[in-house]
Amino acid sequence: MIGVDWGTTSFRAFRVGRDGSIRDRRASPRGILAVPDGRFGDTLREEIGPWLALGEDKVLLSGMIGSRQGWKEAPYLPCPAGPADIAGALVDIGFDWAKVKLVPGLSGVDETGVAEVMRGEEAQVVGVPALLRDGGLACLPGTHSKWVRVAGGRITGFTTHMTGEMFSVLRGHTILARMMRDGPSDGAPFDAGLARSAEPGGLLHHLFGIRALTLANRLPETDAPAYLSGLLIGHEVRAALARHPGSVVQVIGAPELTALYARVITACGGYAERHDGEAAAHGLALIAGHADWG
Repeated sequence: MIGVDWGTTSFRAFRVGRDGSIRDRRASPRGILAVPDGRFGDTLREEIGPWLALGEDKVLLSGMIGSRQGWKEAPYLPCPAGPADIAGALVDIGFDWAKVKLVPGLSGVDETGVAEVMRGEEAQVVGVPALLRDGGLACLPGTHSKWVRVAGGRITGFTTHMTGEMFSVLRGHTILARMMRDGPSDGAPFDAGLARSAEPGGLLHHLFGIRALTLANRLPETDAPAYLSGLLIGHEVRAALARHPGSVVQVIGAPELTALYARVITACGGYAERHDGEAAAHGLALIAGHADWG
């Protein structure tokens, strides 16, 4: 089968064998925002055409391709949900060269009853065997970081943190942007921001402190972006771990991000185990194995 993680800005596809091994992979910047005039079918054929020519006839898509801005909107499936539940809610897509189905994405509520939604992360979470077997907590860092709770082989709930997007906005479009110049993204400035996130005052007060520290010549402008990153990720991780102190966290994503988050989780009293982005391929193959392909 072919599994596709099709997001807002990127396209990743995996050719998965019957034994679950990844036989081939490809990636491109052709996320849904880069597809002209809604030509999703043409784009898919251009990306995976060689695999279709080899006889692959089942394609499972996850991510923002199933959103209102994507190929076809797939209604959210309420939590709790595991691979079999997700497979039972797949949405068929008309495509001349193969059978194509959409993963629905999940909905839930946070600890106080506020609505939550995800698209794409569910496939990555179910692609980590330890989570399905033992349950626990997963972190998927990114523009909108997800913290996902798993029990009994099913995703039971999750929370979203707009950390990556807030970094971009603050770095480029606020008064703080005037105090920042390109510099290291990690190291001592990052650690200083992380340490600040543990101190009293709250995030909004800490953010203005970046301006004040720079004006007082206590934070070089080239160090300010890394300090901001450490501050934001520190606040995210501390909030997420507040109800799960000392937890083992399965961190799923790109290696550079999982390494950074693993450091912060450890500094905040948790324990991190890292998984690369190919968890999506394993999750999609697992869901496809439960699906009725007709």
